Amino acid sequence: MIQTLKEIKQEFSQQVFLKATEEDGNIIGSVRAYLEKETAYIGRLIVKPDSQNKGIGTRLMQAVEQHFKFADRYELFTGYKSARNLYLYQKLGYLEFKRIPVNDSLMMVFLEKYRNNNQQS
Repeated sequence: MIQTLKEIKQEFSQQVFLKATEEDGNIIGSVRAYLEKETAYIGRLIVKPDSQNKGIGTRLMQAVEQHFKFADRYELFTGYKSARNLYLYQKLGYLEFKRIPVNDSLMMVFLEKYRNNNQQS
């Protein structure tokens, strides 16, 4: 995914950005989210390739859920071919609730999690 600096600045003014850093201060991961009504919409979970499979994505997801701990529901999406992302989200308690085709080769998978684990979809 590619974003312009202008797009990132706009999102930064409207969303919470959390980051994971190394001891030297280099950013190795981040996640963004915003609250609308009682749902926290989580997006763009990223971890630097050489820092993956070390629990950083899990800790970022836990941190964003903690930041929005009073949200009733959390929602995110990923591509249907993103097996590692889907595995992580499902491991964290997210359940698929819909799929939306984007084009002939891309389908987006939407997942949700309820704060009290009372799935309502």
